[in-house]
Amino acid sequence: MAAVAAVVSIGGRPSWSVRGARIALVVAAVTVLAWLLVLPLLAIFAEAFRQGVAFFLDAIRQPDTLAAVRLTLTVAAIAVPVNLVFGLAAAWAMTHFHFRGKALLGALIDLPFSVSPVVAGMMLILVFGKYGWFGSWLEAHGWQVIFALPGLVLATVFVTLPFVARELIPLMQAQGSEQEEAALTLGANGWQIFFRVTLPRVRWALLYGVLLCNARAMGEFGAVYVVSGHLRGLTNTLPLQVDQLYEENFSAAFAVASLLALLTLVTLGVKRVLEWRHGEVLHADH
Repeated sequence: MAAVAAVVSIGGRPSWSVRGARIALVVAAVTVLAWLLVLPLLAIFAEAFRQGVAFFLDAIRQPDTLAAVRLTLTVAAIAVPVNLVFGLAAAWAMTHFHFRGKALLGALIDLPFSVSPVVAGMMLILVFGKYGWFGSWLEAHGWQVIFALPGLVLATVFVTLPFVARELIPLMQAQGSEQEEAALTLGANGWQIFFRVTLPRVRWALLYGVLLCNARAMGEFGAVYVVSGHLRGLTNTLPLQVDQLYEENFSAAFAVASLLALLTLVTLGVKRVLEWRHGEVLHADH
């Protein structure tokens, strides 16, 4: 009984032992986050500017680095809209229809979460590589997938596939389909229902999923490492460029890595703003 009394609120207020436990847990959590996240992030920027601003600017203005930036943006600009369309279609199908194979579709959406990105890259090589299932046919028709932009896009699309769909499915399930059915009875067609009823209701969750998808697309390493061929200035994305620079120029590698770290901070900031302003919508079923 003494142990129970120690944690029971007294007069509606937590006892001193409960307060002490809360403070200890908060301090422990903040300490862990500081050591694992904040300090390493600060170390990246400190090392990036250790030799001065001139060295930092020179490192990120190198032709190979600028080519890696352009390639990273290009891959993300293709992969994110593809997953946006797929995520919307998959979420609509999963929440508005009953069909044979629905459970299989849900499992396939989650597949990239359980498959190593390196394995995903190897699968693409087995299918589209020079000696893969379709490699000889593609080569005969002048198409190069592996060690080229198409391979990078396919690898990125695969690893980012679940992000949009998995943000939309719980929200659509929680909202139900009553409003869509009402619009249908009033004579609206399918496109009108989608653009005037469904899309406005999920727009913030959709933006949230696109944000996460874009962050992962720009930071992906494992899958693109396998299919890129490491051709500097041609198939190196920013993470791959950092990896190669790390072996050659330590400070330059951190200068380029700071660009990815900045992307992380921007993504985190936008994410927090969305959660602050639209948290009830984003987490309606969480």
